[in-house]
Amino acid sequence: MSDLDIDQLRTWEGREEVREDLLALSPAQALAATLDHDPETLAEGKVLPPLYHWLYFPFLTKESELAADGHAKKGGFMPPVPFPRRMFAGARVDYRGQLRIGARVQRVASIGSVTYKEGRSGRLVFVTVRYEISDSEGLKLVEEQDIAYRPATSSKAGPPPQQDPVPDADFSREVVPDERMLFRFSALTFNAHRIHYDLPYAQGEGYPALVVHGPLTAVLLADLVTRGTGALSLKHFSFRARSAFYLGDRIMLLGKRHGDRIELTAISDQRVAGLTANATLT
Repeated sequence: MSDLDIDQLRTWEGREEVREDLLALSPAQALAATLDHDPETLAEGKVLPPLYHWLYFPFLTKESELAADGHAKKGGFMPPVPFPRRMFAGARVDYRGQLRIGARVQRVASIGSVTYKEGRSGRLVFVTVRYEISDSEGLKLVEEQDIAYRPATSSKAGPPPQQDPVPDADFSREVVPDERMLFRFSALTFNAHRIHYDLPYAQGEGYPALVVHGPLTAVLLADLVTRGTGALSLKHFSFRARSAFYLGDRIMLLGKRHGDRIELTAISDQRVAGLTANATLT
């Protein structure tokens, strides 16, 4: 660990950032269109669909302050973890009320913890970030995101993960992400991470193809809940990334209902579960 001073990185714990934004209609309609919905079903005053809050509060990093991978250079709000490979490993979202399109909101972001782990996949640093979003009526959403950092690798991706059983489902949908979908989602979230659009760069990080955004898969699963149950809002949504999906993968989105709780899985046609999630209906 000579290249990693975890105690120094932990001095970032508790760091806070407060920002304001407007839950504008246009980005929400654009994401609805990306998910193959009629964008005109959304309007000012309507409930913001689950996970659409990821469209707002983008990191408006100047071009000169971007790192080689397309993310902001570390050492500002996020700790300067020396590992270059970054992944959105999971999140837990609790809704305390309904966010509505057109509302002006405030987000308080804070670094919750910085931890070091070693496992079968190698060395990892996890940064957990907490977000609280409020409108004029009070707190409406609390989220914790787990961001994982890995050392660089020049090797190709290893053997494919072990096949997973296909779970039973009460409702399902198949999606095949293509370049257009990845481009739209990157643009809507102002995400310049090159693994999603720059094939030579992605291959240099050891990926066989362009990587489907983990948050995009999570949004697709949250959208599946709406399609399968008619629920326009949720009480809770959480997910864990298990394996990457790549451009052209046929992803089956599966939902199994247990009362007000929905178990969700995104699994490829190679029977690799890339992301699992849970949703609780209001």
